[in-house]
Amino acid sequence: MRKNIIKHALLGLALIGASSVTLADYSADDIAKGKALYLNKKKGNCIACHMIPDADAKLPGNQGPPLLAMKARFPDSTKLRAQIWDATVRNPLSIMPPFGRHWILSEAEIDALIAYLYEY
Repeated sequence: MRKNIIKHALLGLALIGASSVTLADYSADDIAKGKALYLNKKKGNCIACHMIPDADAKLPGNQGPPLLAMKARFPDSTKLRAQIWDATVRNPLSIMPPFGRHWILSEAEIDALIAYLYEY
């Protein structure tokens, strides 16, 4: 199943055209901090609900969508930031915690998480 998800995400990237994506430059430190938050059970714990190929997790969650091709899916990082800040704004029935609104993650932590997600 994971191979099918990755195959479809790569196909989507090809169709969207990754060359049209404009991104800020993120440091290796930001990306590493974002990955740590993604895996941290007391902070982000994104791996509990989402799959990402780089996370090295044996049992990623499947409640949320796989976090693949995030640059193509959210070419405007402010929209991804808003989704992490409070997903219930776009979808009132979302089960994703409002990480920013409830101060689960700080502004800097959300930025680091976006850097990591944009890397993969």
